[in-house]
Amino acid sequence: MRTDLAASYGEERLPRYTSYPTAPHFSSAIGADTYARWLSELPAGASASLYLHVPFCREMCWYCGCHTQIVRRDGLIAAYQRTLRSEIAEVAKTIGRRIKVEHIHFGGGTPTIMAPEAFAELMAAMRHSFFVLPSAEIAVEIDPRTLTTEMVEAMRLSGVNRASLGVQSFDPVVQRAINRVQSYEQTASVVDMLRQAGIAGINFDLIYGLPHQTVASCLDTVRRALELGPDRFSVFGYAHVPAFKKHQRMINEAALPDGLARHDQACAIANALKEAGYVQIGLDHFARPDDAMAVAFEERTLRRNFQGYTTDRGEVLMGFGASAIGHLPQGYVQNEVQIGAYAQSITSGRLATAKGYGLTDDDRLRADIIERIMCEFSADLGDICARHGAEPKAMLQSASRLKPLISDGVVKLDGDRLAVANDSRFLVRSVAAAFDAHLDPGKQLHSRAV
Repeated sequence: MRTDLAASYGEERLPRYTSYPTAPHFSSAIGADTYARWLSELPAGASASLYLHVPFCREMCWYCGCHTQIVRRDGLIAAYQRTLRSEIAEVAKTIGRRIKVEHIHFGGGTPTIMAPEAFAELMAAMRHSFFVLPSAEIAVEIDPRTLTTEMVEAMRLSGVNRASLGVQSFDPVVQRAINRVQSYEQTASVVDMLRQAGIAGINFDLIYGLPHQTVASCLDTVRRALELGPDRFSVFGYAHVPAFKKHQRMINEAALPDGLARHDQACAIANALKEAGYVQIGLDHFARPDDAMAVAFEERTLRRNFQGYTTDRGEVLMGFGASAIGHLPQGYVQNEVQIGAYAQSITSGRLATAKGYGLTDDDRLRADIIERIMCEFSADLGDICARHGAEPKAMLQSASRLKPLISDGVVKLDGDRLAVANDSRFLVRSVAAAFDAHLDPGKQLHSRAV
């Protein structure tokens, strides 16, 4: 990997492209009535994925970029769970039939902050309102510091088959600097509990670019994580945006690594995981060769949505909870971000959609190109444009940001086929951004490219 390119492109702020257009371009012109119409128009054979956002934690991790709040009273969590159930029923009523569901993902915050019986009731409500396929992947994000044996049992009985554990770093110096002290022993104990319960799919989340982090500490975290044998790793660069996430002001900016140091950390983690036998998938995922995600990557069926890389091939993602985002063939919708406003909408019998985006034909074309670049490090512009009734030559001419990337050897163009050079794959977001017609480089809304 080329450090000269990391220096040239690494400081630029770019989207992770879990959607296109990205969330900053959503507007209030799309509201509850539009979402209701879009739901009623879903094709008869459509299948869906469900995302449930639980925006509560017991304490704030200072690096966090999620919509979450600290809560001490369990009554607030119970009330929120009841609102989620009402929203699920309202969406199902609007659709008018029990649509098939192939994926369910609980995100946060800390989804396992719910009482075990409340989690079980929520799963039962989804099975009542939707046809959850027996083969469905049901995944839950977990904070190993707070998971109980009772919740593991509720997850087992509810059919959960994948767990994503926040690890970030095992370095105690880094952990204190980000207000997330979590021992290796805690993590190992949770992995053992999950496997004994038959929840075999285990993901670990790691972060580089944290305060006081070094290549050596990153490699030590990887070494210890490998001892626990997760199926997948997600490896993210820390996005320091204290103007938007005020709790990040608790982090000492002087202790943050610069762009080249972040690049070195990302390379070191990637090389260590590949040496351990994991397949690198796209920008930031790694999986065992026999894992479904690695197979999808090999077969070129990998997709990208708001949970990152996914094996989900569906075109419908329904988001439930405050700030949750959904994706339908017609466009994107996002619920009210504030919990009170979200709850008020649902309890009044309305959907909680606060904003969204209606897709144009050009958006769909560019979304396809960007997704293939993000998933495969390449895109057959001739094939993609043909499917959308467009000309690849015109698309290339509109991508002015592509020219320096070609000149610098980041991108290779063979006719209408574009490919990211092997030693430049860490700049895949920069390549994808060349096709982003909405990108405003002057706004610091996103994380560093490296």
